[in-house]
Amino acid sequence: MRITLGVTGGIAAYKSAELVRRLQDEGHTIQVVMTRAAREFITPLTFAALSGQRVITDLFVNSPSGETNLESAIDHIAVAQRTDLLLVAPATADILAKLARGIADDFLTTLYLASTAPVVVAPAMNVNMWQHRATQDNLATLRARGVRIVEPNEGYLACGMTGPGRLAGQEEILKAVEEALGGQQDLAGEKVLVTAGPTREDIDPVRFLSNRSSGKMGYAMAAAAARRGAKVVLVSGPTALETPDGVERVDVRSAQEMLRAVEARFPECTLAIFAAAVADYRVAEPSRSKIKRTPEALMLRLEPNPDILETAARGKGERLVVGFAAETDSVAENARKKLAQKNADMIVANDVSTDGAGFDVDTNVVTLFSRDGRDLPFPRMSKAEVAQRILDEVLRLRGAVRSRPASQRAGG
Repeated sequence: MRITLGVTGGIAAYKSAELVRRLQDEGHTIQVVMTRAAREFITPLTFAALSGQRVITDLFVNSPSGETNLESAIDHIAVAQRTDLLLVAPATADILAKLARGIADDFLTTLYLASTAPVVVAPAMNVNMWQHRATQDNLATLRARGVRIVEPNEGYLACGMTGPGRLAGQEEILKAVEEALGGQQDLAGEKVLVTAGPTREDIDPVRFLSNRSSGKMGYAMAAAAARRGAKVVLVSGPTALETPDGVERVDVRSAQEMLRAVEARFPECTLAIFAAAVADYRVAEPSRSKIKRTPEALMLRLEPNPDILETAARGKGERLVVGFAAETDSVAENARKKLAQKNADMIVANDVSTDGAGFDVDTNVVTLFSRDGRDLPFPRMSKAEVAQRILDEVLRLRGAVRSRPASQRAGG
């Protein structure tokens, strides 16, 4: 994975050098970004030598002629797009405040706002600064946005005081990084079936009915499940996305093709996640030749497509079934109705008219509606992070199901 390591101005900055080496040992590529204050404690040359990468220290870099380098002016966007995770260690009270309030006055804080990747923050500071209400409020804000906080350890601090404030140990930070990347193997032994992307329903040999789905959410689900140890089969409608590592992909075109692929693979799975945006209707009688343009109105007779989620969930047995609901109004009401009608264990609902949610974007804003009555809303976050949160909730449901008597597990 490509990890961007943000180093801020605290005495613990020297510990980040060893952290670079440990992350590289795990196979990650490290891009270091330093704040101006961090350079008072350790030099960029140290990190450049360790990482083998140019260390970024300024938002704007001047050329020898004194003119601003325009490439550097948008470098934060390029780094944001190619990073898989942003890790800030150590994170000072100042940087926590800036991240929480959306202040973007240097490369690191601007990168944070431009990135949709998961974020891990490891604070280190004076005990009084750590315990101050302002710092704790900022931490609460970041946690609510999905940022993972690796809390500092207690002990003797550089300022001479004793208490919480020491940078967490490297093992703790590495564990948080791997969890944020989906590196835990808590789905080992599970066989996961995921549907993704749109379907296309032919009108004639050159035209079809479809929708705006890019498949990004379903592909994020498949990638996250595979990284967490599951054997994953991805049944995908037409999309330009690359197959996630370790995932078996089955390409389909129409809703009926997707149903056949699901019926063939569903008996083997232990968890099914239906994230595809399946067309509700198909053309009853597609033309065998191209329909020519005429001055008259064209009428198409549509007939309903099969409901893949409902069809599969009828015979789910002990399998867990997760469906998605893209809505434009009455989101909670429609999601709960779908949860009951489709015999699903969870519905992931979102309002596709909300900024930063829905089709063909890298973020989502969802609420999880579970069969046991739990409603779990999330703020806007990357689809990769949404996928992790969904799988966390799936594991909670899995534990609840297995704790019930066998006579209550099967069926609806």
